[in-house]
Amino acid sequence: MSETLKSADIHLIQRIIPHRYPFLLVDKVVDIYGFQSATGIKNVTMNEPHFQGHFPGNPIMPGVTIIEAMAQTAAIMVGTELGMEDKNMQVYFMAIDKCKFRRMVVPGDVLEMKLTTVRGKPGGKVWKFSGVAEVEGEMAAEAEFTAMMELPKA
Repeated sequence: MSETLKSADIHLIQRIIPHRYPFLLVDKVVDIYGFQSATGIKNVTMNEPHFQGHFPGNPIMPGVTIIEAMAQTAAIMVGTELGMEDKNMQVYFMAIDKCKFRRMVVPGDVLEMKLTTVRGKPGGKVWKFSGVAEVEGEMAAEAEFTAMMELPKA
């Protein structure tokens, strides 16, 4: 028995999470496999505001924005499965653990964030995820993080 993988384009993403430019850091999410795993895609471009100062003449995507993109991917995965479109779901970091950076991410890169759920269930507020961010199959960052999901009252 095989489950159909879901995906979320930018229009669905904006209906699930409240983030907007310049802090919406995921362009699409593919291979959403229930609450278990998903892959976020971020096309890194020079016109993003953090590259003006990080660093002039040597643009590097800040590590914190890579981790945020991973967290947004996880929120989109859960929100897609819970049917949170247009319901004002809020998600907050509680902890970031085992975070390591392995490679610089620069304009022109396509960042793939592969997320898996470590702990969490539908209806639960606290979820834990593990993620790896890669560029062309090379690890750029990895982390585990815990988030609290504020779901709207029914």
